[in-house]
Amino acid sequence: MLINQEEQSKEQAVKSMSSYLTPRVQEMQPSGIRRFFDLANGSKDIITLGVGEPDFITPWHVREACVYSLERGYTSYTSNAGTPELREAISHYLNDSFQVEYNPQDEVLVTVGGSEAIDLALRALISPGDEILVPAPCYISYSPITSISGGVPVEIETFAKDDFKLMADQLRAKITPKSKVLILNYPSNPTGGIMTYEDWLPIAKLVEEHDLIVISDEIYAELTFNQRHTSFAALPGMKDRTILVSGFSKAFAMTGWRMGYACGHPELIYAMLKIHQYTVMCAPVMGQVAALEALTNGLEEKDRMIDSYNQRRRLVVKGLRDIGLTCHEPEGAFYAFPSITSTGLSSEQFAQRLLLEAKVAAVPGNVFGAGGEGFLRCSYATSVSNLNEAIHRMGELVHQIKLGN
Repeated sequence: MLINQEEQSKEQAVKSMSSYLTPRVQEMQPSGIRRFFDLANGSKDIITLGVGEPDFITPWHVREACVYSLERGYTSYTSNAGTPELREAISHYLNDSFQVEYNPQDEVLVTVGGSEAIDLALRALISPGDEILVPAPCYISYSPITSISGGVPVEIETFAKDDFKLMADQLRAKITPKSKVLILNYPSNPTGGIMTYEDWLPIAKLVEEHDLIVISDEIYAELTFNQRHTSFAALPGMKDRTILVSGFSKAFAMTGWRMGYACGHPELIYAMLKIHQYTVMCAPVMGQVAALEALTNGLEEKDRMIDSYNQRRRLVVKGLRDIGLTCHEPEGAFYAFPSITSTGLSSEQFAQRLLLEAKVAAVPGNVFGAGGEGFLRCSYATSVSNLNEAIHRMGELVHQIKLGN
C-alpha cells in the first residue's frame, strides 16, 4: 500500500511539472528515428541500416591535429564566428568545389554542427505565423524547429516518379502571402535525390518572384556520384537570398566533432551570430583545429570514402531490386529509399517486422513527412558484408510476406 502511494505521488509530481512546459514543446513528437532504434537497443545480431553516420573513423592526421592542439594548450574560446583560419579555409573550399564565393570576415559563421546552423537561421528569420516551405520527405528536424520558432511548416510532397526532385509546379501550389522561407536539402536525406543546375532554374525564378529566403542544407554536397553538386547559392541572383548550411560530419567522417558552418549575406549572418554568441558562444576550439586540418590535408581521404559509398550504393540498389522492391536511383547522400508497397504493409509495419524477424534495422519512411509512407530508408554507410547480409535477410522477409506469412 505504501509503495502504491509513493508511486501515485511521483505520478502526480510528473503531471504537475508538465503544466510548466510550453505547449509547443508538449505538442512536439519525439524523433521517429530515435524512437524506432530504441527498440533495437540490447538486441543481438542486429544489422543497422538506419543511422545517418559514416562507418569510417575520422582520418588519423585530423585526430592528431586535435591532440597536438590540446598538448599545446589550445583550450580557450575563439572568436564567436570561428577562427579566422577556418573561416578562410571554408571560403576557399566552397569557391573551389562549388563555385560560390564568400567573404570569410562577415559571410561565414562556424557552428556546432549543421544542425545549429539550421536552428540559428530559422530563429533569425521567423516571425510568428510565417510559413516555411519544406520539400518532403525530408530531414526530420526542419518542421519541429520551425514550430518552436513560431513558424508554420508547410510540406511540399515530392515523388519517386520525379526522383524526389522539387518541381516548380509543386512549389508554386504551396506558396501563399505568408510564405517567407524555403528550406532545401539536396542531396536529400532520406531519398538520395539530387537537383541539377537545370532543375534549380525554375525554382530560383519562383524564389525571386515571391521574394523568398532560402536555407539550403548542403551537408551531403560532396556525396554525389554521377555529377557534381550544384549549390543553390551559385544560381544567378541567389547568393544573397540563400543561407548555405553545411559541415564536416558526412563527407569527412566527423559526426561526433559537431562542426558545421553557415554562409550568406552579411546581415543574415550577423543576425545568426547574435543568437549564436548568446547560446553557445563559439564552436569548440579543438574541433575547429581538426576541421581546418580536414580541409587543408584531408581531401584525398574524403574522395576515397566517397568512392567506397558509390560502390556500396550500386550494390544496395541492385540488391533491393533483385529481391522485388522498387527503388529509384539515389544519386547523392548515402541512402537508398525503396518502396515496400508491394508487400501490402505500412512503412512502420514492415520496419518492425524487418527488425524483429530479420534482425535488420532501417527507418520507416513515414517519419520523414509527406510522401514517405510506403518507403524505407536504408543507409549504406556500413560494410559490404553487412549490406550483403542485410539484403539477404530482407529478401527472405519479403518472400515470407508474399507467401502470406
